[in-house]
Amino acid sequence: MSQTAPQVAGPRGAAAEKLRVMLCDDSSTVRSALARVLEADPGITVVARVGDGAQALAALDGAPPTERAQVILLDLEMPVMDGMTALPLILRREPRPIVIVASALTQKGAGATMEALRAGASDYIPKPGAVGGGLNDPNFRAELLAKVKGWAKLRQPAVAARTPLAPIHRPAPVKGEPPKVVCIGSSTGGPQALAALVRRLPRRLSLPVVIVQHMPAGFTAMLAKHLDALGGPPVSEARQGDTLEAGRIYLAPGDHHLLAKAEGSRVTLHLSDAPPENFCRPAVDPTLRSLIALHGRAVHAVILTGMGHDGLQGCRALAQAGGTVWAQDEASSVVWGMPGAVARAGLVQSQGTPESLGDALAQICGARP
Repeated sequence: MSQTAPQVAGPRGAAAEKLRVMLCDDSSTVRSALARVLEADPGITVVARVGDGAQALAALDGAPPTERAQVILLDLEMPVMDGMTALPLILRREPRPIVIVASALTQKGAGATMEALRAGASDYIPKPGAVGGGLNDPNFRAELLAKVKGWAKLRQPAVAARTPLAPIHRPAPVKGEPPKVVCIGSSTGGPQALAALVRRLPRRLSLPVVIVQHMPAGFTAMLAKHLDALGGPPVSEARQGDTLEAGRIYLAPGDHHLLAKAEGSRVTLHLSDAPPENFCRPAVDPTLRSLIALHGRAVHAVILTGMGHDGLQGCRALAQAGGTVWAQDEASSVVWGMPGAVARAGLVQSQGTPESLGDALAQICGARP
């Protein structure tokens, strides 16, 4: 594809009150399309459109602080300087920009995405051409805007402080009957929140953990490998017929609901192609329902950052059964949709950051000898 010089948008100072975004992609068509989506939001301005990583660095270094991009959408496959080469160099700039990588929906793209997240990228977004309805898909547009604005919110404490927050409590370990299984649900911003939580868990847990992260097929296998390498409990993408074993973490595979069923003295995991719930597959609600049917109040749910309200109905059923629900707090969430839904419904006993939730889970799960 042709190489173009950086395009810097807008007069000096014009973007001072808006969230400033840079688009780095070797396709001018993709850059233009993404710019239309982003600038349809009155709170966002695209301050630069560049065709490779070298141009992104030049645009950052050539702009005064008040006009420098705060969020960069970074393609990984580009000529001259690709995204993986540019990423660590971009993250050394001060103030450090937020980087969201554009990922191809392929096995190779999933692997590169996880490598970018390990290298410091905040999140990823599927490349527009790989999404079902392209940029006309309302789900893609909503996800793009949520990730750009959500991550920016976390980096702007002065702005976030002006937004009233629900009371935040450090999660307290459960008293009384210990849980038999933990179910964690997450979506937008989830990969990084899950990593922060899993890092705090002991290597040898006394019970199993099931994770449902909204993610495409192929990406969940790479996410499982990413979480498995953090030094906590072993993590794997769940397979049909897996036995739910203490000490292990099972991640629902993309495009399948994950259900637990009793088979004699064992609990096994099953993949379901049932229709999406809450527009998601995998979804948190069917997993929670299946676990509650087996263990009732001995299920412990943790709802992390994410758009929408997946997990709400499952947590409502769990609360009615006498079980425990924790949620990520608003201040640390990229999007306080899923955790906010269960909190506003009065179902949450404790809120906290992913790190504090992990610490509390480590206390109640204990470590096997």
